[in-house]
Amino acid sequence: MSKQWEERQVSLGGAIIGGVVTLALGLFIGLNWDHLSASILPFFGFSSASTSADWSALDEVYAALVTNYDGEIDRDLLVEGAKQGLVAAVGDLYTVYMPADEAAAYQAALHGEVGAGVGIEMALRDGYVRVLRTLPDNPAREAGVLAGDIIYKIDGEEVYAEDTETIANKLKGEPGTEVTLTVARDGEEKSFTLTRETINNVSAYVEYRDHTAIITVTRFDNDTGTKIQQIVRDEFPDHDVQKVILDLRNNGGGYVSAAQDLLSLWLDGEEILVQSGRTSGDTTTYANRNQALLADTPTIVLVNGATASASEIVAGALQDYDAATILGETTYGKGVVQTLLNLSGGTLLKVTTARWYTPLGTSINGQGITPDITVELTYDDTNHGRDPQLDAALDLEL
Repeated sequence: MSKQWEERQVSLGGAIIGGVVTLALGLFIGLNWDHLSASILPFFGFSSASTSADWSALDEVYAALVTNYDGEIDRDLLVEGAKQGLVAAVGDLYTVYMPADEAAAYQAALHGEVGAGVGIEMALRDGYVRVLRTLPDNPAREAGVLAGDIIYKIDGEEVYAEDTETIANKLKGEPGTEVTLTVARDGEEKSFTLTRETINNVSAYVEYRDHTAIITVTRFDNDTGTKIQQIVRDEFPDHDVQKVILDLRNNGGGYVSAAQDLLSLWLDGEEILVQSGRTSGDTTTYANRNQALLADTPTIVLVNGATASASEIVAGALQDYDAATILGETTYGKGVVQTLLNLSGGTLLKVTTARWYTPLGTSINGQGITPDITVELTYDDTNHGRDPQLDAALDLEL
């Protein structure tokens, strides 16, 4: 056994010497590095003139692989894997490389173009991606999927260790196609065969209860803030709105500019966040002026553990200025900013470029925003149509 290993080592050494100037430097860097060095590396604190690296170790692995692997090798697939591994090795949960198909799906979802799916809102809870709620009149709810279910398998493939975006993309598809969703519930597996339907996924909407307006914002698209501004101008006077409930529960974020537009309904030109990045320095974002139509309107903001990123910017700023009462559960705690970089071939890099702080200089990263009033909403509440958080907000006198 040891002699065979020695012979393989000798053969491997010869292969490495013969292949040391091949694919990784020639293919990976040759095809992509000019673009990558110009667009990505400045965000890591380097200029394109100072980003040379010794890729011989990658050459070594490639040469050993193509020389010894007993099977066909897809070089394009290897390059994609090398890119994903390069970015993943940074060790940042929010810095992600997306191949062209994933990039297209991500960009579409960011603009509300979710296509066909099964009607599930999900988030990372207790180490697993769980169902937060199912949407009314959609396949998942009709089949019996419940809030709290752990998403375990999709079409027989285990996905419980995947991130939310990956799982969401696997559940999407063409309208009318089927997908088998397996969840873990109370230690048991339950499988559902669901037919995908086109999902109506607006970013914001408003309901009225007497003289209270309930503004629900599910994500921050480019125009989410301006849409709400228009509704406030056009509809609130007719409803004689005297109290506002801003529901940011399960809102995973989106564009900071949209959060800025929304905050400008309460804050008039005040500082709403400070961003600090190694390459970008410190930048301050302010609310817009002359748009604070709700500055004197009593406001309650509903939050939970899936309230993240741009929605935390809104909640944090309103809390710092005592412009609203925050009610619910501690938020997710994502106090970092990502920049989207379009790369060659339709691929995308979402890279963390800065950290952000509330107007009072608080970093919520990893700890979230603590509500002024804590009210829990359990999975059992959700599955039985109860909403103690909204009930508490409606009853609260400000």
